[in-house]
Amino acid sequence: MTVTAQRLETIVTRVGRRAERTPDAVALRHKDFGVWQEITWSGYWSQVELVAHALLALGVEPGDRVAVHSENRPEWLYVDLATVAVRGITVGLYPTNPPAEVAYLLADSGARILLAEDQEQLDKALDIADLERIVYLEPRGIRGRYDDPRLIHWPDLLAIGAAHRAGHPDALARRMDEAAADDVATLIYTSGTTGPPKGVMLTVGNVEFAIRTLVEAGGFTSPPPSERDLILSYLPLCHVAERAFTVWFNAGAGVQVNFAESIETVQANLREVQPTILFGVPRIWEKVLAQVNIKLDAASPLKRAVTRLWLRVADRVGDTLVRTGGAHTPATRLLYALGWVFCYRSLRERLGMRRVRYAASGAAPIAPDVLKFYMGIGVAMHEVYGMSENTAIATANRPGRVKLGTVGEPQDGIELKIDEATGEIMTRHPGTFAGYWRNPRATADVLDADGWLHTGDVGEWEGGTHVRITDRMKDIIITGGGKNVAPSEIENALKASPYVKEAVVIGDQRPYLVALIGIELDTVGEWARRHGIAYTTYRDLSERPQTRALVQDIVLRVNERFARVEQVKKFAFLPKELDHEDGELTATQKVKRSAIAKLFEELVEGMYRA
Repeated sequence: MTVTAQRLETIVTRVGRRAERTPDAVALRHKDFGVWQEITWSGYWSQVELVAHALLALGVEPGDRVAVHSENRPEWLYVDLATVAVRGITVGLYPTNPPAEVAYLLADSGARILLAEDQEQLDKALDIADLERIVYLEPRGIRGRYDDPRLIHWPDLLAIGAAHRAGHPDALARRMDEAAADDVATLIYTSGTTGPPKGVMLTVGNVEFAIRTLVEAGGFTSPPPSERDLILSYLPLCHVAERAFTVWFNAGAGVQVNFAESIETVQANLREVQPTILFGVPRIWEKVLAQVNIKLDAASPLKRAVTRLWLRVADRVGDTLVRTGGAHTPATRLLYALGWVFCYRSLRERLGMRRVRYAASGAAPIAPDVLKFYMGIGVAMHEVYGMSENTAIATANRPGRVKLGTVGEPQDGIELKIDEATGEIMTRHPGTFAGYWRNPRATADVLDADGWLHTGDVGEWEGGTHVRITDRMKDIIITGGGKNVAPSEIENALKASPYVKEAVVIGDQRPYLVALIGIELDTVGEWARRHGIAYTTYRDLSERPQTRALVQDIVLRVNERFARVEQVKKFAFLPKELDHEDGELTATQKVKRSAIAKLFEELVEGMYRA
């Protein structure tokens, strides 16, 4: 199918044009039986066309919802783009969503068709009566065992598409010609930290504005992304940030997407791919840093001493880069060149970051010390800020203008202001969402009559150019003495330690602050092994007096950085690792504060009774 010049620009037409211009260039790569398989732009487009025709054959009309419940893989993109092509609405589900959340999301969105990756995901959806068709990718455990007329195996879906294309060759083109900028392209559900998730409606026009701002205009990277860039896709594609870096960067700039085999193999896949652009949420960057410490502690004495020497040099380099906004001085260039020969090249190779020219952290606050570590070893790290409701477009630290501890400067072409009375950050631009799905009341709560999006984040200007986020408005603690405290700054300072995985500061209407702390099992376990401390389980290790002393020292050192009212007076260990399926974390690994306070009420009350 030829992409006509008159047709509205969408992610679909962008991929179609690339298939025409560079049909044999590699668009996507994925692993099959341990071997990387390449998908060209023509192959990519052919699959999108087949799936789109199949959706037409199954009766998908404009505005119908098509859900995807799968890990990151090419089929996720095929269905996403095919749905947009037929003017439907893609609904992404997190692979880790438990059955109750799957039922809620499918029912709330009113999805007609679901793509389920395997038997596990299929089982979560079989009881949803409103689903008309369930397409499955992996047949193991499904074929011959399920008697449900709604089931369609992926190859059979493609056969339906091929038959429809043969019989109605112009049907897809006609549907695409009818596309409008205000068509809703996708529902991205919020994390649900304070209530049921809400479906953020992003339109075709929203996505196009994001591509023009973030991709073509280099809103993140400098120079802008291009066909020479490589990305590893591993965070859930139903999250707006991963959709931007995977789908929109790919369609808008031709960036080659490499799909990680699973979240467990990310480190190995990073080493294989060595991407040039790398995005991660804070938990990823913290985990990699913790692994560096584990490997360093287990190294031979000579290797450990040499590496620690060059990491101290990296710390000095990082300090200078923080002062200069990320720009090297002649002295740091020389120090880094020496460090590259003796340490940094091999370290970055092992981390899978040897070729990274742009790295970003977003979606949640991160400790500045973590960012400084990566800057010091030569990874060009930038903190960025956006949310689903503004199509991930708000602020970014630009190369050479980095201010550590801030989320950067407003993107070009947008309006951003901070309310003088409340400190709330507000944005206004063409990427502002169309509203929450079937929830006008919630929409009115965040989108005012003048088009300003109330983000719910509290911030302040630094130097008149950069924005510093202090916390979420709903998370601000007002102590019993009437002092306002931003818990996230304290929590991030605690989590900067490789021994602390989770930290939840509590103290609203209380006389002082306390914290629930979860240890990083890998690093504390390695520390215990080196000190001859035997343990059996996570809880057993947490209850060891030596572990309490270790964390007590971390808390005391963090307290020195804060005013007296912001210091943690007491802490207790979480008895287990927090888990999404237990309702303690969102799918994006954000702590559900209200759930934690309720689940571990006795621990909290014990710290105030003692």
